[in-house]
Amino acid sequence: MFLDECGFLLIPNVRRTWAPRGHTPIIRHRYRRDKVSAISAVTVSARRRRCGLYIHFYPGSNITHVEVAVFLRAVLHQLRGHVIVLWDGGSIHKGSDVRALLTRCPRLHVEPFPGYAPDLNPDEFVWTHFKAALANGRPDQLDEPHGRAVPDHQEGAEAASAPPILYHGL
Repeated sequence: MFLDECGFLLIPNVRRTWAPRGHTPIIRHRYRRDKVSAISAVTVSARRRRCGLYIHFYPGSNITHVEVAVFLRAVLHQLRGHVIVLWDGGSIHKGSDVRALLTRCPRLHVEPFPGYAPDLNPDEFVWTHFKAALANGRPDQLDEPHGRAVPDHQEGAEAASAPPILYHGL
């Protein structure tokens, strides 16, 4: 399992775009410093030869070792057998809640990526996709980046009562 975190601001992420000559595109937005933090994992099943994607969103807050431990517990409930987690050397991966989870779950194994090697983590490409899907947009509310970057799988009351693992499958 490859794990990574990312953050999104409600300030527009401007990328190159096309426009008629002499008509520079203008994105009007409200300047808000709200943010959405997210953590995701790309899983690879050796037996079934399938990939999976698990994501948690945290509107308005930063991800700490507590959220990492909650996310790992939730993913462990979905996966069978031993799970090897490959992640960067971030300090949030070394917090007390994460260490406690590692001692309680002998089937969870952790391996760090080499320093300054984000290209080795396929989960980085998940965030590249998300940020490209959000480019040149102007979200006004914290739930808009989430709704625009991934397709709807649940609607209405089902979405309100959905567990924090929002998406699974590639």
